[in-house]
Amino acid sequence: MARNENTTPEKENMIIGRNPVREALLSGQPIDTVYVSGGAGLHELREMAQQAGAVVKTVSDQKLSQMAGGGVHQGVVAFGACASYVSVEDLLAAAEQKGKAPFIIICDEIEDPHNLGAIIRTAEAAGADGIIIPKRRSAMLTPTVHKTSAGAASWLPVARVPNLAAAIDMLKKAGVWIYGTDMHGSMYTETNFDGAVALVIGSEGFGMSRLIKEKCDFLVKLPMLGKITSLNASVAAGIFMYEVVRQRG
Repeated sequence: MARNENTTPEKENMIIGRNPVREALLSGQPIDTVYVSGGAGLHELREMAQQAGAVVKTVSDQKLSQMAGGGVHQGVVAFGACASYVSVEDLLAAAEQKGKAPFIIICDEIEDPHNLGAIIRTAEAAGADGIIIPKRRSAMLTPTVHKTSAGAASWLPVARVPNLAAAIDMLKKAGVWIYGTDMHGSMYTETNFDGAVALVIGSEGFGMSRLIKEKCDFLVKLPMLGKITSLNASVAAGIFMYEVVRQRG
């Protein structure tokens, strides 16, 4: 799936105008992305959004008007999340609290919200401790993700990080092995998933990025016996996840 930086998020969680966006930030409401124009008087909102952990993007007034559907946006449109994000440390702590080795899913630029929602749904059912997604070039916790996850997005913690490679380094320091999914890897049924596992699912069209692939301790693959050389990201993720479940008994 080609990347599309101009994709407009869903309007269910849209906040329009300077004061409404400011109040949402002040109240601690989960905000995914804030779109601002290059107009004057928006520096404070930019800083507030960045401090709140939101992604801030500069777009044209025309783009904002398109997002707002003709509403008076005053140079700013924000989109809220359907759930709050957590930290990578929170995911590790959750596993420790359960008294088991961590089982974490890393989504490397999964941009389709339906795929992300399906991955979250399967991960929750498979007993994973959480999902890690990057701040940029990734689907967010939108209403579509929540609906596709069948509500699992309300139960499974999701950590959104500015640097996926740094998050992987943090997991490694905590003793977590990183398993990347790649067609040149070892057969998944012949791979040992005992111990602490972080499973990396690559993007729909490009697979794992080069840097993330280099960070992996192991590469694993699925058998592809037909003429099609890849599976839908969420389908492949489900097969890998349940192999981890099978091996853990």
